[in-house]
Amino acid sequence: MSGPRPVVLSGPSGAGKSTLLKRLMKEHEGVFGFSVSHTTRNPRPGEENGKDYHYTTREAMQEGIDNGDFIENAEFSGNMYGTSKAAIEDVRAQNLICILDVDIQGVRRIKETDLNPIYISIQPPSMEILEKRLRDRQTETEDSLQKRLEAARIDMEQSKVPGVFDVVIINDDLERAYEELKDILNEEIQKVQESKS
Repeated sequence: MSGPRPVVLSGPSGAGKSTLLKRLMKEHEGVFGFSVSHTTRNPRPGEENGKDYHYTTREAMQEGIDNGDFIENAEFSGNMYGTSKAAIEDVRAQNLICILDVDIQGVRRIKETDLNPIYISIQPPSMEILEKRLRDRQTETEDSLQKRLEAARIDMEQSKVPGVFDVVIINDDLERAYEELKDILNEEIQKVQESKS
């Protein structure tokens, strides 16, 4: 695969990945592309098929996984999620830095491929702050909130394992976390900008 190196972004729900990503993509328009994941869950209000996710059936997704069409996949809260090779290729064909937002299971699976991305983990300052952020969203039932918190605990532990991530950013200050993220990606951003000029 040619083009700029993809970026694997991981970290628990509520760590601030989406906020950092939106800002990065806004500030560097035409540099990043998002690989659109597949999921078997139903769209939430305002979500669009092909933009937020490729919404699909469990049967169709399982068939794709069995055929080796997915670079990673996982099951969370009874729904399947995954990144197809085609979704990554779509982004790279446009000479953009492909961003993959995956969980820790996804990171492990991607490590077994020849993708060679930059692995970045975004972590909350503490479990307490993470829980507050998730509660403030008011999008979860208590049961699903507890599942997310348990997944976050595992994620935070795994992010400390040497060699799993190239860098771990603690998002206790959004400005600082954003600058740190930009610094890491600077070289790849320049490659894309030079290729367009």
